[in-house]
Amino acid sequence: MAKSYTPVTAEEAVKVVKSGDHIHLSAIGNAPQCLIQALCERGRQGELKDVHIHHFHTEGPAPYSDPEFEGVFFHEGFFIGANVRKSVQAGYSDYIPVFLGEAARLYREHYVPCDVAFIQVCPPDEHGYVSLGTSVDASLAAMEVCKTVIAVVNKYVPRAFGQAMFHMSKIDYFVEDDRPLIEKFYEAPNETDIAIGKNCAALIEDGACLQMGIGSLPNATLACLGNHKNLGVHTEMFADGVIDLVEKGVINGAEKVLDRGKIVSTFLLGSNRVYNFVDNNPEVLMQDVAYTNDPFIIAQQPKMTAINSAIEIDLTGQVCADSIGVKQFSGSGGQIDFVYGASRSKGGKAIIAMPSMTKKGKSKVVPTLTPGASVVTTRFHIHWFVTEFGAVDLYGKGMEERARLITSVAHPSVREDLEKAAFERFGSHYRFVTK
Repeated sequence: MAKSYTPVTAEEAVKVVKSGDHIHLSAIGNAPQCLIQALCERGRQGELKDVHIHHFHTEGPAPYSDPEFEGVFFHEGFFIGANVRKSVQAGYSDYIPVFLGEAARLYREHYVPCDVAFIQVCPPDEHGYVSLGTSVDASLAAMEVCKTVIAVVNKYVPRAFGQAMFHMSKIDYFVEDDRPLIEKFYEAPNETDIAIGKNCAALIEDGACLQMGIGSLPNATLACLGNHKNLGVHTEMFADGVIDLVEKGVINGAEKVLDRGKIVSTFLLGSNRVYNFVDNNPEVLMQDVAYTNDPFIIAQQPKMTAINSAIEIDLTGQVCADSIGVKQFSGSGGQIDFVYGASRSKGGKAIIAMPSMTKKGKSKVVPTLTPGASVVTTRFHIHWFVTEFGAVDLYGKGMEERARLITSVAHPSVREDLEKAAFERFGSHYRFVTK
């Protein structure tokens, strides 16, 4: 082991992992695939058992979660992506419920052990500094507390600024692997997405600071903001849609209180256009998730506007965003971090936006949540609720008025059933929605 830049093979590096260890993986498209493959090969050879693996959402293969490694690896994620979803639902893997902003705290305060950190960085510069590029998340916290840091040096990792950058002396083993980062391409917004995007955009004021996820719905919202002025970005993640508004001068961060003029994020997932955009770009700060997702940091940005999605919502405003009944689908992510932070911001808006129906034609607005469904945004936290049929502000409204407002933006085909459910719940004095 050396603190100088002396690369070893992935197979040599993962020999430091012992049975019973807890491993952190950098996330999204920046997961160190060569280390994952080498580790799994050790598992196949019968050299390891009871190794715990933690990470945020990752793209690409996640073989450690396969049934063949039962008893060898146990994945306990802070967020559940498509590559581990079946494993979690089948019981071979698990999910640690946590607000994303507190995931780093789990390491730093030793609620979750961390023995080895698998990260991926750009090549060192002339001063010996490397960057975590597209995935800072909880990796810094993992590096602070673990015994060993193994870094894959990859020329495709962008040299991102902010807390992503640190000196290579903090790395114990270097492995070289120049494979392109995984790209994510999103479907073009459909008519429903565009309608929702317009309804969200109507709530966004000039000078607002934005947080929104990635996908066709956020892209539809961003596409409607071309005539806005002086928007800022403080988010946990962003993708291609932000770049168009930066190039138009719409996003410039001019009215941010913290990190004025900067785009702040903790991880990215998009095309190479995004990765190239952040490379050597001082306008972008990639920060520790403990900073980006701290509600008390978020709340300091004036007109903080957070847009998050959901799986379903009931008539009182309870939002399920991470499970389908008892089946774990994803995670709470940073939804409540930003809902609470935006709602505490001066002039801020916390928005839950989603299509009124699933792709299979099932209403996402329901009288009561599906049995076993978890509540991510509580009825006490929710403010704005948006579908393709409009936007309603639920904050400060009573249960009956909420039911009427929520029903008013549900799909017309289910409004009568929702009204009947509300009538049964609240009694004969309940007044139906005016059609």
